[in-house]
Amino acid sequence: MSNFRQGWWKSNMIKFTVLTLFPEMFAPIQESILKRAQAADLIQIKLVNFRDYAVSKHKNVDDVPYGGGPGMVLKPEPIYAAVRDLPGLQELRQTQSGRKIVLLTPQGRLFNQSLAWELSALDEIVLICGHYEGFDERIRDLADEEVSIGDFVLTGGELGAMVVMDAVSRLIPGVLGESGSCADDSHSQGVLEYPQYTRPPEFEGKPVPEVLVSGHHGNIERWRRKEALRRTFTRRLDLIPALEFLPDDYLLLEELAAEIPEIGAWRGKWEHLRPPKKKRRSLQNPSSREES
Repeated sequence: MSNFRQGWWKSNMIKFTVLTLFPEMFAPIQESILKRAQAADLIQIKLVNFRDYAVSKHKNVDDVPYGGGPGMVLKPEPIYAAVRDLPGLQELRQTQSGRKIVLLTPQGRLFNQSLAWELSALDEIVLICGHYEGFDERIRDLADEEVSIGDFVLTGGELGAMVVMDAVSRLIPGVLGESGSCADDSHSQGVLEYPQYTRPPEFEGKPVPEVLVSGHHGNIERWRRKEALRRTFTRRLDLIPALEFLPDDYLLLEELAAEIPEIGAWRGKWEHLRPPKKKRRSLQNPSSREES
């Protein structure tokens, strides 16, 4: 488990600086939880239109690709100028401070919950949004990290930037209201989240599991962990190889293997958690006792 998930909490505000050609696309970040987080100074979001740094008469930010081919390619000059104009860039890079420049690209590192935790430790994240056919290869030299939100292609990096901002922001203490609100999220502990229920206690013949209304917190936690494991095994087998089971998972996993035989194929991953057998006390043979 990452150090960022072992009781670590960030205390100061995190800043997102977004370089984009379409600031208007970021209207959703002014709603709901992110809106409240900005009002509470837990996060800060700055949008920079790098077209403002274009030097041509018509503010061109793209051009045809060398070698031919379809589409237009983003020019390096406007983005370089926008990055170099960021406050304190040189000083921060010299002192290895908590600012990271992230380039949104389908060729980057796959964004997941673990990377979200890593980024949440920073003071500032600069997100560069590509657009059109792509960007000049020299723009990659600006980035500390290249990130992709999935194995698919979008028309630009703006949606990806909003995904990153949302996922990282909710890890900042206070953004979700309760410090533990994200602890049980899917992927936060390597497993999918357990099923959730609320009122009414029965809906169209589908009741809430009795254990959840029992008031027995120990049984509730046990049920939730078992169902989280069940859901992970039945929906995301690809997560199992990297999953580290907890000592208390042994009996839950054995129960699941009995209910779903296919899960038993993974027994090798939790066999080491088998509780040791209790040694029986040997009874002394009365005939061996020395007579006094």
